[in-house]
Amino acid sequence: MVPRRLLLVGEGNFSFAASLIDTLEPGVTVTATCLQHRADLQGDPVALENLRRLRERGVEVRFAVDCTQLAQALQGHRDFDRIHFNFPHCGRKAGVAKNRALLAKFFQSCTNVLGKDGEVHVALCRGQGGTPADKPQREWHNSWQVVAMAALGGFILSDVRPFSCEAVPGYKCTGYRRFLEAPSCHPVRTINEKLIAELGKTFPLKRLKCLFPLLPRGSASVLLPGTCDLLSAFWISLHEDNPHSEALSGEVIQEMEEVLVSVSERTFTKRPAGDGCRGAHEGVCEEATLCLRSSLLVHGEAVLHSPDFLPGALHILSGPVFRKCHISPFMMPAFHETLFLLGLNKNMEESCLSSLLDHLKGILGNLLTETLLEGSIVSTSVEFVLQPNGKDYIIHVKSLSFGPDCTENLIIGSVVTSAAVTQEHQCFVFVSINLDLLAMLAYDISDWRILWTFDGRFLKRFAPGKIERFKSYSLYPPRYVHDISFWLDEKKGFDELEFHTIARAVSQDTIISVQFLGRFQRPETEQVSLCYRLIYQTCDKALSPKLAAAMQSRFREEIQRQLHVLLR
Repeated sequence: MVPRRLLLVGEGNFSFAASLIDTLEPGVTVTATCLQHRADLQGDPVALENLRRLRERGVEVRFAVDCTQLAQALQGHRDFDRIHFNFPHCGRKAGVAKNRALLAKFFQSCTNVLGKDGEVHVALCRGQGGTPADKPQREWHNSWQVVAMAALGGFILSDVRPFSCEAVPGYKCTGYRRFLEAPSCHPVRTINEKLIAELGKTFPLKRLKCLFPLLPRGSASVLLPGTCDLLSAFWISLHEDNPHSEALSGEVIQEMEEVLVSVSERTFTKRPAGDGCRGAHEGVCEEATLCLRSSLLVHGEAVLHSPDFLPGALHILSGPVFRKCHISPFMMPAFHETLFLLGLNKNMEESCLSSLLDHLKGILGNLLTETLLEGSIVSTSVEFVLQPNGKDYIIHVKSLSFGPDCTENLIIGSVVTSAAVTQEHQCFVFVSINLDLLAMLAYDISDWRILWTFDGRFLKRFAPGKIERFKSYSLYPPRYVHDISFWLDEKKGFDELEFHTIARAVSQDTIISVQFLGRFQRPETEQVSLCYRLIYQTCDKALSPKLAAAMQSRFREEIQRQLHVLLR
């Protein structure tokens, strides 16, 4: 049966609807809906263009439509032949259970507006469905259990097909899943596009698709010494039998390619201590251990050995990277990086490298001073610091605008020429740039967390392609101070980086400062006690004293369990 009345829910920027209408037969009517209000899309030029096309074709568009309350939202609209919901997700840090509940309520809601013999089409990411058709197939408890959720609305699964992007050219998932790729005015994307465009005036460019961010242990790397610290990597075990396995293997492993998750809530994995099964007392058996890449440099060698590699062209990779780090306004556990790879003739290495570094320094300097008013004093400087090996560089930026918290040079990137990748007549240069930190400096954004907000007011502060000073929409957010002291287990030791990582995870990135207050040692037993001060504050949402206290209580429990300390 050819459907005559289509309902599209969860449209986001309406790119699916705008692409679908060109493939439909005459006489088919489409109602396209999204959860956002009309005003929320005013800052998205792609959405506005799609809406214009839909209006020209006579497509009915509705805003603020909750897919779990379709009868209420679509009063008077019934008997749809087909309902489409592409890549549903609750957003933010929603786990398997919340997304499962979203599907259940959606299917139940469909019964009120679907006509006789109608169909519901849901597009999911690989593995989410939990059916034998999923490749790879997740454990049932780690999936969204689409068949069971559909049954709650009286539906059965009658067909499984691959989602064909070619069938709907122009369709893009929305949200912050891939905001480096999605047309938007997000500062990170703007700064990346400007950087690439400026380098393109001097070098021929070749943009590459970023590779999967999960790496097996022992992956080859061209990283600078010290930048691939295994202790600061986020490790993921694929078949853990532990209380957190649902959040880890279910959400991270299968969806990482589709959605950029917050790393903080995934950090309750234990650090790898060897292959195979661990002791039975821990109840953990690992069949595979992977880590999230800490830099795009790990993909450098694969790019160079690709048959499509063009010497003399600047090859570009852009994507997310991850690392454990201490809590600081300028240190982030997840950020976006752009990697430039250039193959040079060995006879011209020195002159070409000098030209690249001169252009890059000038471009970075211009980006960082674009928001200065005429006559203002330059408060930011870029410096390429030669490393002890005499070949590589660290890109330092000193910014006076970030205040007293920014006491040291910020590292926004590196230049690697000493990589162990050689060819007879060629040498290679790798330049990596921390886009998030560069955007913070260029836009005068003092807190990295705001770059990851889902609050629509953030993007409304910016115009497409324009760098301008950021003005926060959250004024005078309260701070809550909590101190904690504990005795160390002398047999276990103490890992301060892990202490910070647990603090991030428990507080969901609401802790902005961890200060070491002091160390005490009992003379008679030599037992050591440490004292820290934690400061809770958000930059984009409300934080009550009750919630901060609850997080602190949870943190106290977690450090006892994971770090084997004794609270005082």
